[in-house]
Amino acid sequence: MTAGPSEAGAPPSGCPAHGGRYPLYELGADAPAVYERLRARGPVVPVELSPGVPASLVTGYDEALQVLRDPTTFRKDPRGWQETVPEDCPVLPLMMYRPNCRLADGAAHSRLRLAVTDSLERVDLFALRGYVEKNADVLIGRFAGRGAGDLVADYARVLPLLVFNEMFGCPPDVGDRLVLGMSGIFDTVNARQSNEIMRDAVLELVRLKRREPAQDVTTWLAEHPVQLTDEELMHQILTLLGAGTEPTQNLIVNGLRLLLSDERFAGDLSGGNLQVEDALDEILWTDPPLANFAITYPAEDVEFRGVTLPKNQPVVISLAAANTDPALAGEHRGGNRAHLSWSAGPHTCPAQGQARLIASAAIEKVLDALPDMELAVPAHMLTWRPGPFHRALHSLPVNFPPVTVTTGIVSAPIPAADVTAPQEGLAAVLTARKQEYRPEPASRLGHWRRATRDWFRRL
Repeated sequence: MTAGPSEAGAPPSGCPAHGGRYPLYELGADAPAVYERLRARGPVVPVELSPGVPASLVTGYDEALQVLRDPTTFRKDPRGWQETVPEDCPVLPLMMYRPNCRLADGAAHSRLRLAVTDSLERVDLFALRGYVEKNADVLIGRFAGRGAGDLVADYARVLPLLVFNEMFGCPPDVGDRLVLGMSGIFDTVNARQSNEIMRDAVLELVRLKRREPAQDVTTWLAEHPVQLTDEELMHQILTLLGAGTEPTQNLIVNGLRLLLSDERFAGDLSGGNLQVEDALDEILWTDPPLANFAITYPAEDVEFRGVTLPKNQPVVISLAAANTDPALAGEHRGGNRAHLSWSAGPHTCPAQGQARLIASAAIEKVLDALPDMELAVPAHMLTWRPGPFHRALHSLPVNFPPVTVTTGIVSAPIPAADVTAPQEGLAAVLTARKQEYRPEPASRLGHWRRATRDWFRRL
């Protein structure tokens, strides 16, 4: 089990080496206990994002909302902070300034976000569900006959990127490099090199779509009336891919872990989505895939809940700690979506409906295909990837009776490739898949399907 520095009863930030700041970069399996101890010190506590990089962590729900809803005091532009850290800072690639809607303020934010929201509105949600189901069939078909698998490496790590490749019209080789770069940035391992890999891949995609427009999100962004430059277009895509791949992977995995380990969900998990939706609601409240994020930077030194927040020093929202604030006892129930896992205020995630749809469809698909699936190890023995930002398992090993997946898309097992090496595994999957999804014409959709589509669009 990955251990954090505050296990065995040690205080979460008592080490003099960290100047009284909790080393958030070592956060691992003990995260919930750490949040509880940090919260006991107050709603805002000092932390380090990487060695020598100070920040303030907001752990209270009301305090988090106050920060997120005040873009005048708490700005998103990190350039003032960026000048204070070395170029090899491990968290810099994830936090550095990019001309995207996530890191813009005021009129610049409104302009960039308009291009993003308008382009996402054009995504057909039935087609999107079809992309998920089609690619899920392919991935499940590659390990279903073995009677065992790792739902991270064999499934959830690859599936969101395959779906986003289709949404963005992304060639397989570009997609391979994107997932490699994104994973490295979130893990803060070889982050600088990972950033370069990811940037080069997206720039190649932008140039392709300028030459060869198509019906995809990249083209819609490129043709939007706000007239994004190539640099701006590249960074909107990076933002959407970053939010849609690694966090969506973790949402799928964390949801599956809950469904397979919690006795409240015991029994037949196939044949419906009510339990899946309930599980996703609970995960988004208690174990969100981005545990600590929604970073802001005070425009000036500010006194906030008895703590001085220095100008330009990162203020990080602990989405996980805020969502589990004891003041919200009793609020974590199915259907209640007042959690902060999609952030709040003007920078609320614009793709939350698409991300939730992908996660829900992915979970339903694998549970339906492998209804007798069980965890291969006790839940408490699962290991978590350490890091300041995400809540992510290393692996989710499962056992099940071997089955042959026979659908309109996969009729025989596809030769296995090493999906733990994205640059090889994704290309193999895409090459193996021959049949393209054809969404059912709108004229043939039944009344209930139209109603469901409208419901998803309101998420």
